[in-house]
Amino acid sequence: MAARFPQRPAFSLIELIVVLGIIALLLGLLIPAVQHFRAQAQRSQCASNLSQIGLAVHNYHDNQGRFPYNTFVGAWHDGGNASNWSWLARLTPFIEQQELYQKGGIPNKSLRESGVADRTIALLVCPSDPSFGTGPRLDVGNLQGMPVGLTSYKGVMGANWGDDGGAGKNFKTDWRNPGTNGSFDGHNEGDGIFYRMDYKRKLRLQGIPDGTSNTFMIGEDICLATTWTSWPYANSATGTCAIPPNVRRPDGSAYDRTNWKNNESFRSAHAGGLHFAYADASVHFIHDSIDLEIYRAMATIAGREAVTPPD
Repeated sequence: MAARFPQRPAFSLIELIVVLGIIALLLGLLIPAVQHFRAQAQRSQCASNLSQIGLAVHNYHDNQGRFPYNTFVGAWHDGGNASNWSWLARLTPFIEQQELYQKGGIPNKSLRESGVADRTIALLVCPSDPSFGTGPRLDVGNLQGMPVGLTSYKGVMGANWGDDGGAGKNFKTDWRNPGTNGSFDGHNEGDGIFYRMDYKRKLRLQGIPDGTSNTFMIGEDICLATTWTSWPYANSATGTCAIPPNVRRPDGSAYDRTNWKNNESFRSAHAGGLHFAYADASVHFIHDSIDLEIYRAMATIAGREAVTPPD
């Protein structure tokens, strides 16, 4: 006679619904926590990236006796056919990219003939940037159709804005601001550490009378928000603090990606603000709510403004 085993009671429909409800509740609690920790890890990695770049700038300065600089020569619309290398490109040997620097003939070859302008440098892309891991872009201003490597980090050209010294002289912008150096031309006569024509000026640490611990040097940007972000090209490796951080139109909408007159600035995918590396290579998180006057004053090197750096 076959042995009989007691039958196991099955789940009732109500019990199953209760179990599934508990699982859904736990997932609802877990997913936001995971997203929070992921965002915090990305923010921490971004700050670390900026710290490494800031220290590399100081190493360059110690080696060359000046800050790394941009070169912008020839016709603005033919930037890829000239040696219009950015300060970031000149910094590559100091961020473990010596081979790229040498292979590309930086800074002597043109961007197009270098063969390296499309390279991705992991250190230069924030992990929270939606473009992280996507490779080169084809829509960089002045270089349309040419593959160009991305960057989430741009040099601070200062806070003077509203004039471009040429065809764009006295251009229309919502953020026109006079410079502490007597110029509105942030591109060519910036009152900050980096701008596209800064090769004409040999800037040293001693040339920052406002103090290195009070002065923005490098800030964040989001590649998809503007066509003016790339690491090789001098004309897309800087931004102005005349424009507020994470700027939006009064109605809350974003400026068009090609609208450089209103979006060649700084922003991030982090909640509530963005990171800046100061001229002393320290890194700080700046909140979107920062007073615009203080924000602009922190971007200049010799404005002699009485400013208390934000916490």
